[in-house]
Formats: sequence, C-alpha cells, structure tokens
Amino acid sequence: MKLRAPGDLEGDAAPAQAKYVLGVDVGSTVIRCHVYDRAAVLRGSGTKQVKVLHPQPGWVELDPECLWTQFVDVVTEAAQAARIRMNQISALGLSTQRGTFITWNKKTGKPFHNFISWQDLRAAELVKSWNRSMLLKAIHGVSSLLHFFTRMDPFLLSSCITFSTQHVSLRLAWVLQHISEVEQAIKDDNCCFGTVDTWLLYKLTKGAVYATDYSNASSTALFDPFKLQWSVPLGKLLSIPISLFPPVEDTSHNFGSVDAEIFGVPFPIAALVADQQAAMFGECCFDIGDMKVTMGTGTFWNINTGSKVHASRTGLYPLVGWKIGKELVYLAEGNASDTGSTIQWAQNLDLFVNAEETSEMASSLVNSGGVCFVPSFSGLQIPMNDPYACTSFMGITPSTTKNHLVRAMLESIAFRNKQLYDTITREVGIPPTSIRADGGVSKNRFVMQMTSDLISTMINKPVVTDMSCLGASFLAGLAVGFWNDKEQLKKLRETDVVFKPQKEPKDYELAMGNWTKAVKRSLHWYNQTS
Repeated sequence: MKLRAPGDLEGDAAPAQAKYVLGVDVGSTVIRCHVYDRAAVLRGSGTKQVKVLHPQPGWVELDPECLWTQFVDVVTEAAQAARIRMNQISALGLSTQRGTFITWNKKTGKPFHNFISWQDLRAAELVKSWNRSMLLKAIHGVSSLLHFFTRMDPFLLSSCITFSTQHVSLRLAWVLQHISEVEQAIKDDNCCFGTVDTWLLYKLTKGAVYATDYSNASSTALFDPFKLQWSVPLGKLLSIPISLFPPVEDTSHNFGSVDAEIFGVPFPIAALVADQQAAMFGECCFDIGDMKVTMGTGTFWNINTGSKVHASRTGLYPLVGWKIGKELVYLAEGNASDTGSTIQWAQNLDLFVNAEETSEMASSLVNSGGVCFVPSFSGLQIPMNDPYACTSFMGITPSTTKNHLVRAMLESIAFRNKQLYDTITREVGIPPTSIRADGGVSKNRFVMQMTSDLISTMINKPVVTDMSCLGASFLAGLAVGFWNDKEQLKKLRETDVVFKPQKEPKDYELAMGNWTKAVKRSLHWYNQTS
C-alpha cells in the first residue's frame, strides 16, 4: 500500500469522476478518518484526540455528544484534506473500540448516561463476586460433566466462563442496578442499548437505523457465538432482558445512508466492525492460522480459526471476525490492556519528549539494570486474569536512569507479547501461517525486534499501521462493489519491514524470569490494601 501526504494529489484537485471510500476508526484515545482510492492509497486524513473522562477513581467514560461532534469534525477534516467532495464518497466503513457502551431513551434519543469504557473498573467488585459465586461454580461443574459425556464445545465454553471488567456484561448489569432511570426505561420498553458502532449508526441516520454487526455483538460477552444470537441464558443469569439489544447484521452490509443534513449529501454506511476484527481484515488475515498483533492503547493478538469457535480454558476469547453473506470467520483473541497507554503515561511524566525516542533510549543499554515494570493500569488479562493487579516498577536503585525505566517499560510490552503468543499457539493448536503487526507501537523497533526474538518467528509490519481504518474501508468497499473480492485486497497490501529473530529466547531468560516474579508480586494488590 502506498502512502501519500494528505492532499498530495496529482493536479490541482481530485478528478470529479473519482470515487473514494472513508474508513473511520473510533479508538480509545484517537478518532481517525482516512480517505482511500481504489488502489488503497491514502488520499487524506483527519484525527481528533478522544476526550476521556474519569469522574471517579477507576471509572472511564466518554461524553456521547462530544464524541459525535468529534466524529463529524474528523470526517469533514479528512474530506477537506483529500480535496474531495462528499458526493464522491462511495461508502463509509466504521470501526469502533469494543466493550464501550451506552443506553438511551428510545423516544427522544437522549442518553441516560455517558459511554462506559471497556477500560472502566466500576464493576470490579461485581466481577469478583460472580467469579467466586457458588452459582458460577455450579455452572462450571454441570457444564464440565456435560462436556465430558458429549464432547460438545458449547459446554466446554460454559465450563470455563469467567467474567471480566472489559466485557459489557457486568458493567451493563451494574448500570441496571445503579441507574434507576435505565431500569424504568427498560420496563417501559423505552430503552436502547448500543456499543459505539450502534450509537454512531443511530446518529448518522438520525434515528432511522438501530443495529450492530456480528463482530461487535460477539465482543460483548452477551452473544452466543455458536447460535449467532444474543445469549438468552446469560441474559437470564444477569437479569438483562434480551429485548434490550439491537438487531445483528452482516459486517459488510448496507446499513442505510448518512442523513443528507449531516454532510450535505447522503452516502452509504456499508460496514460496521469491531476494531480488532477490522485490523485483521485490513491485514488480509483471511486464512486459517493467519495471526496479527495490534499494539495500540492495548495489545491484541488474534488468530483466524476459520469456521470453528475456539472454546478456551485459559481466557482466550472466541470472536466472530466478520460475516459476509455465507462467509463466517471466527477468531481467538488474547489481550493486554496497557501498551500505548503505558508509553503515554511515561511521556506525561517527562521520561521522554517523543515516543519515537524510546527505541533508541532502550537500545542504548545492554539491559534494564535489574529494573522491571508491570503494566497494569487496567489489571492484567490472560494468563493472569487479575483486575486487581497494580502497575509497578521494581528493582530501582540509586544508579537507575530514565533510560533504564524506559527500557523496562518496553521490555514489559515484549514480555506480554511472548505470554500471549505462547498461550494462543499452545491452546488453539493451529500453527501460525504468518504474523502481521500494526498499531502505533508497532513502529517501535525495539519492541518489535525483541518480540520477534522471544517468539522465534518473523513478524511482518505493513506500510500502513492504521489497519482498523483500512479494514473498515475494505469491508465497506466490498459491500458496494468498490473492490471485487479479497484476492484483489491482498494485492493492495505492502510490507514495510519484516522483523526476523536475531537472538535466542534463552538470551532473555534471566530478564523475563525477574519480570515474571515482579508480576506475581503485583497481583491482587488492591485486595490487600482495600
């Protein structure tokens, strides 16, 4: 894929007959809109920082009206940068952060509360209570017994079910328990629920369309990936009525048109897709065994498992990657919440001026001087699965410098990559056919090289790192015939650099061993001090 600077077109203006696809990614920290032509060349961009609210310790929210205003501004900015008219847009594809949700009044469209982010920890006590409950233990026991006799994967999945603060399920249950207005609206059949994609679709069509897609639905922990419908048993278990949830449509699908009053002309909304699934599609990970790692705010490892739902014993999450007509692709996912957020935090502390400096700072040392960093602002996910773990530096001495701290932080990202890769490859049992990397942190050569060393595998990084935007654009373009098929899309992808192992994993054994000990000392921290 070839990149051009926004607005760098041949001639004074874009030709009137040209058509373009917009890909918008509403991430945890940034909203991006990219304009692509038929060669998947980036013609213009718009970006805005997401305004994140922290009304209480551990609470993470987004103002819905602010998010909507930023969304409109970003699309307008991208079109202006590309020097195109809105009537030249063939379709819009929308990629969104997962697990962030809102409820609103069905009649007035007014939200009952702010978006509650996937990073929000307000339901942590509820999560702990449920995961320790006798009821869940009974479900595990019965399901294990049924799986033993039937060998059916749905029973294996329910035998290992655990709740997480990242999933919508218990945060939504918390809302129903604590916001009486929502509870009453549900009783009156006057409540809409939506993740970010559903809300933006509703706003773009001025309330005419209320829907989500399979990739976003499967990311909520309230969707049955085997039956491809909202989970009635989970709804009953958590006292959440299934009638609250939106209809589920294909990922690449004509959802309707943007209301003409918003941008001056209508154009099709032709894809809704969750951000990690969008990145998989943008990376062209279309075949079983294809794997990608996205390192943005958090790190997400995904592997294509084809038509098979992976039922995990360790906490890997089974997702619908995308559904396009009869084609249905599943993924297995493991994640770490704090990657780019860790680097941003360090930058805010003035450990460095620009994130680009960190790779050189880390490479200037032979090791971290015994310093270990545990990235756990939002808890630690698989294989630890502890929302109460704390972020920590350990091993600091009087001779510790900024460079040691920075190297320890970058090493922690690579060590988490190693943990996630090993968990996925060991449990899923599908040999990875390729590994592709994207996201802002994939530009960090130190992290990428160390990860390649640790997993003893080549990692391919494309020219384009904003894969969620591209994936949403690809899916939208397929829906309206802008591109013909996935084989055509594969030819549009270009590699920037391939990281090959340069050291043996054993060269990192001492450092990773010390880091693992630091992680163990950081577990259950908030239980101890509360």
